[in-house]
Amino acid sequence: MKTTSIFWLGLTTLLLVALTLAAVLGSPFPWIFALTVLGQVLLGYTVYRVLTEPYSTNKTFDDFYEDSPYES
Repeated sequence: MKTTSIFWLGLTTLLLVALTLAAVLGSPFPWIFALTVLGQVLLGYTVYRVLTEPYSTNKTFDDFYEDSPYES
């Protein structure tokens, strides 16, 4: 199964939300520190995956916004 960048973005978001909850609930410092380091590494990897994903579109700036067509 090929993972897409949206999977990594969701995983990173879940990890960082879990980190926030763990910090608020008073988890031990080594766990908080480990999750923080893991979250930073995962965030860097996610940014790399998003920027290098082979995505192309035929839309240009002349198309303006799809949800609000520009009337000239």
